Amino acid sequence: MTFRFGHCILDTQSRRLVRGGRDVHLSPKGFEILKVLVESRPRVLSKCELLERVWSGIAVSDASLAKVISKVRQATGDSDDAMPIIRTVHGFGYVFAAHIEDDRAVDRPLHAQATCWLFCGSHEFPLPDGEHTVGRGPDASICLHSPRVSRRHARLVVNGGSATLEDLGSKNGSFVRGARILAPTKLQAGDVTRIGPFSLVFWVGAGFESTQSDGS
Repeated sequence: MTFRFGHCILDTQSRRLVRGGRDVHLSPKGFEILKVLVESRPRVLSKCELLERVWSGIAVSDASLAKVISKVRQATGDSDDAMPIIRTVHGFGYVFAAHIEDDRAVDRPLHAQATCWLFCGSHEFPLPDGEHTVGRGPDASICLHSPRVSRRHARLVVNGGSATLEDLGSKNGSFVRGARILAPTKLQAGDVTRIGPFSLVFWVGAGFESTQSDGS
Protein backbone atom coordinates (compact mmCIF):
# COMPACT_ATOMS: atom_id res chain seq x y z
CA MET A 1 0.00 0.00 0.00
CA THR A 2 1.01 3.58 -0.63
CA PHE A 3 0.01 6.40 1.71
CA ARG A 4 0.39 10.14 1.09
CA PHE A 5 0.42 12.58 4.01
CA GLY A 6 1.83 16.09 4.24
CA HIS A 7 4.87 16.20 1.95
CA CYS A 8 5.49 12.46 2.37
CA ILE A 9 4.68 9.25 0.54
CA LEU A 10 5.03 5.94 2.39
CA ASP A 11 5.24 2.84 0.19
CA THR A 12 4.98 -0.17 2.46
CA GLN A 13 5.56 -2.69 -0.34
CA SER A 14 8.89 -1.26 -1.49
CA ARG A 15 9.68 -0.03 2.06
CA ARG A 16 10.32 3.54 0.91
CA LEU A 17 9.63 6.85 2.56
CA VAL A 18 9.75 9.79 0.17
CA ARG A 19 9.53 13.37 1.37
CA GLY A 20 9.19 16.17 -1.14
CA GLY A 21 10.27 13.90 -3.98
CA ARG A 22 13.42 12.63 -2.20
CA ASP A 23 14.01 9.26 -0.59
CA VAL A 24 14.44 9.59 3.17
CA HIS A 25 16.43 7.07 5.17
CA LEU A 26 14.70 5.33 8.08
CA SER A 27 16.13 2.55 10.18
CA PRO A 28 14.27 -0.78 9.91
CA LYS A 29 12.68 -0.21 13.32
CA GLY A 30 11.76 3.35 12.43
CA PHE A 31 10.09 2.20 9.22
CA GLU A 32 8.15 -0.52 11.09
CA ILE A 33 6.93 1.95 13.71
CA LEU A 34 5.72 4.37 11.04
CA LYS A 35 4.07 1.53 9.09
CA VAL A 36 2.30 0.17 12.18
CA LEU A 37 1.07 3.61 13.24
CA VAL A 38 -0.21 4.46 9.74
CA GLU A 39 -1.97 1.12 9.28
CA SER A 40 -3.51 1.28 12.79
CA ARG A 41 -4.86 4.83 12.49
CA PRO A 42 -6.90 6.33 14.08
CA ARG A 43 -6.37 3.96 17.00
CA VAL A 44 -3.93 5.00 19.70
CA LEU A 45 -1.23 2.37 20.21
CA SER A 46 0.17 1.86 23.66
CA LYS A 47 3.91 1.78 24.20
CA CYS A 48 3.64 -1.87 25.18
CA GLU A 49 1.84 -2.77 21.94
CA LEU A 50 4.36 -0.89 19.81
CA LEU A 51 7.27 -2.56 21.56
CA GLU A 52 5.70 -5.99 21.13
CA ARG A 53 4.81 -5.50 17.45
CA VAL A 54 8.09 -3.91 16.39
CA TRP A 55 10.65 -5.57 18.67
CA SER A 56 8.88 -8.96 18.90
CA GLY A 57 9.35 -9.65 22.59
CA ILE A 58 12.89 -8.28 22.88
CA ALA A 59 13.31 -6.22 26.04
CA VAL A 60 13.50 -2.56 25.02
CA SER A 61 13.12 0.53 27.21
CA ASP A 62 10.57 3.30 26.72
CA ALA A 63 13.52 5.63 26.15
CA SER A 64 14.64 3.58 23.14
CA LEU A 65 11.13 3.70 21.72
CA ALA A 66 10.99 7.48 22.22
CA LYS A 67 14.35 7.85 20.43
CA VAL A 68 13.09 5.94 17.37
CA ILE A 69 9.84 7.95 17.36
CA SER A 70 11.96 11.12 17.38
CA LYS A 71 13.90 9.89 14.32
CA VAL A 72 10.64 9.12 12.51
CA ARG A 73 9.38 12.61 13.27
CA GLN A 74 12.57 14.14 11.87
CA ALA A 75 12.31 12.01 8.72
CA THR A 76 8.69 13.01 8.07
CA GLY A 77 9.20 16.70 8.88
CA ASP A 78 6.93 16.43 11.90
CA SER A 79 7.69 19.75 13.59
CA ASP A 80 4.31 21.43 13.98
CA ASP A 81 3.07 20.88 17.54
CA ALA A 82 -0.35 22.21 16.59
CA MET A 83 -0.77 19.72 13.71
CA PRO A 84 1.58 16.80 14.44
CA ILE A 85 2.01 13.77 12.22
CA ILE A 86 2.62 11.51 15.21
CA ARG A 87 0.88 12.65 18.37
CA THR A 88 2.07 11.62 21.81
CA VAL A 89 -0.67 10.45 24.16
CA HIS A 90 1.07 11.20 27.42
CA GLY A 91 1.34 8.31 29.82
CA PHE A 92 0.04 5.83 27.22
CA GLY A 93 1.49 5.78 23.71
CA TYR A 94 1.30 7.26 20.22
CA VAL A 95 -1.18 7.79 17.37
CA PHE A 96 -0.74 8.68 13.70
CA ALA A 97 -2.60 12.00 13.48
CA ALA A 98 -1.94 13.31 9.97
CA HIS A 99 -4.56 13.25 7.23
CA ILE A 100 -4.06 10.46 4.70
CA GLU A 101 -5.09 11.44 1.18
CA ASP A 102 -7.45 9.21 -0.77
CA ASP A 103 -5.67 5.84 -0.94
CA ARG A 104 -7.24 5.14 -4.33
CA ALA A 105 -5.33 8.08 -5.79
CA VAL A 106 -1.95 6.95 -4.46
CA ASP A 107 -2.12 3.14 -4.34
CA ARG A 108 0.22 2.70 -7.30
CA PRO A 109 3.99 2.71 -7.85
CA LEU A 110 5.58 5.90 -6.57
CA HIS A 111 7.26 6.96 -9.82
CA ALA A 112 4.03 6.38 -11.76
CA GLN A 113 2.58 9.39 -9.95
CA ALA A 114 5.10 11.79 -11.46
CA THR A 115 3.96 13.89 -14.40
CA CYS A 116 7.29 15.71 -14.80
CA TRP A 117 10.93 15.06 -13.93
CA LEU A 118 14.19 16.83 -13.21
CA PHE A 119 17.49 15.14 -14.00
CA CYS A 120 20.77 16.22 -12.43
CA GLY A 121 23.63 13.97 -13.52
CA SER A 122 22.76 10.48 -12.31
CA HIS A 123 20.05 11.79 -9.97
CA GLU A 124 16.41 11.99 -10.95
CA PHE A 125 13.64 13.84 -9.15
CA PRO A 126 10.06 12.74 -9.88
CA LEU A 127 7.63 15.68 -9.80
CA PRO A 128 4.01 14.81 -9.03
CA ASP A 129 1.45 17.60 -9.37
CA GLY A 130 1.86 20.32 -6.75
CA GLU A 131 4.54 22.65 -5.40
CA HIS A 132 8.17 21.60 -5.05
CA THR A 133 10.74 23.77 -3.27
CA VAL A 134 14.32 23.73 -4.54
CA GLY A 135 17.07 24.62 -2.07
CA ARG A 136 19.66 23.38 0.40
CA GLY A 137 17.39 23.53 3.45
CA PRO A 138 16.30 20.25 5.08
CA ASP A 139 12.67 20.88 4.13
CA ALA A 140 13.38 21.39 0.43
CA SER A 141 11.57 19.03 -1.92
CA ILE A 142 14.62 19.02 -4.20
CA CYS A 143 17.63 19.37 -1.94
CA LEU A 144 20.85 20.62 -3.58
CA HIS A 145 23.82 20.67 -1.24
CA SER A 146 25.99 23.68 -2.05
CA PRO A 147 26.75 26.99 -0.32
CA ARG A 148 25.86 28.64 -3.65
CA VAL A 149 22.27 27.43 -3.28
CA SER A 150 19.92 29.32 -0.94
CA ARG A 151 17.96 27.43 1.68
CA ARG A 152 14.75 28.22 -0.22
CA HIS A 153 16.11 28.98 -3.66
CA ALA A 154 13.25 28.40 -6.12
CA ARG A 155 9.80 26.90 -6.45
CA LEU A 156 8.44 24.55 -9.09
CA VAL A 157 4.68 24.35 -9.59
CA VAL A 158 3.61 21.25 -11.54
CA ASN A 159 0.14 20.80 -12.96
CA GLY A 160 -0.69 17.95 -15.32
CA GLY A 161 2.51 17.88 -17.35
CA SER A 162 3.08 21.63 -17.18
CA ALA A 163 5.60 23.24 -14.84
CA THR A 164 6.53 26.79 -13.85
CA LEU A 165 9.78 27.79 -12.12
CA GLU A 166 9.94 30.82 -9.84
CA ASP A 167 13.01 32.20 -8.08
CA LEU A 168 12.40 32.87 -4.39
CA GLY A 169 14.72 35.84 -4.04
CA SER A 170 17.85 33.69 -3.99
CA LYS A 171 21.25 35.36 -3.74
CA ASN A 172 22.67 33.76 -6.90
CA GLY A 173 19.52 33.54 -8.98
CA SER A 174 17.84 30.82 -11.04
CA PHE A 175 18.49 30.38 -14.74
CA VAL A 176 16.43 28.84 -17.54
CA ARG A 177 17.91 28.37 -21.01
CA GLY A 178 20.93 30.39 -19.91
CA ALA A 179 19.01 33.49 -18.77
CA ARG A 180 18.33 34.59 -15.21
CA ILE A 181 14.58 34.51 -14.56
CA LEU A 182 12.90 37.52 -12.97
CA ALA A 183 9.34 36.17 -12.97
CA PRO A 184 7.63 32.75 -12.92
CA THR A 185 8.78 31.00 -16.10
CA LYS A 186 7.09 28.10 -17.84
CA LEU A 187 9.42 25.19 -18.57
CA GLN A 188 9.47 23.20 -21.79
CA ALA A 189 10.60 19.58 -22.12
CA GLY A 190 14.37 19.53 -22.47
CA ASP A 191 14.95 22.92 -20.83
CA VAL A 192 18.13 23.19 -18.78
CA THR A 193 17.74 24.99 -15.47
CA ARG A 194 20.81 26.16 -13.54
CA ILE A 195 20.64 26.61 -9.78
CA GLY A 196 23.98 27.34 -8.13
CA PRO A 197 26.51 24.88 -9.58
CA PHE A 198 23.79 22.42 -10.63
CA SER A 199 22.35 21.95 -14.11
CA LEU A 200 18.95 20.26 -14.07
CA VAL A 201 17.18 19.02 -17.17
CA PHE A 202 13.39 19.24 -17.16
CA TRP A 203 11.34 16.51 -18.80
CA VAL A 204 7.68 15.58 -19.12
CA GLY A 205 6.28 12.07 -18.97
CA ALA A 206 4.02 10.22 -16.54
CA GLY A 207 5.31 6.88 -15.40
CA PHE A 208 8.81 7.55 -16.76
CA GLU A 209 11.44 4.98 -15.83
CA SER A 210 15.19 5.32 -16.12
CA THR A 211 16.61 4.17 -19.44
CA GLN A 212 18.14 0.70 -19.24
CA SER A 213 21.47 -0.10 -20.82
CA ASP A 214 21.67 -2.47 -23.80
CA GLY A 215 21.40 -6.08 -22.76
CA SER A 216 19.68 -5.32 -19.46
